[in-house]
Amino acid sequence: MADKDDKWEENVAGKFYVDQQCIDCDLCRETAPDFFTRHDDGGYSYVHKQPTNEEEVALCMEALEGCPVEAIGEDGA
Repeated sequence: MADKDDKWEENVAGKFYVDQQCIDCDLCRETAPDFFTRHDDGGYSYVHKQPTNEEEVALCMEALEGCPVEAIGEDGA
């Protein structure tokens, strides 16, 4: 389970975030590329844009549910 105390600083403020468990598998970036991007130097994903409607939230939730190491959280603010 993602830990908001361990989230990457690059995450934009809001409901979704990626924490330091990320293994750079690319699943979230493939599932919701408008919201997740890669930190090239660090080799991990982070949230660069928060969803603004139900369809976008559904994409982010699909990425969260598919994350193999549960590095995506949805309780950030």
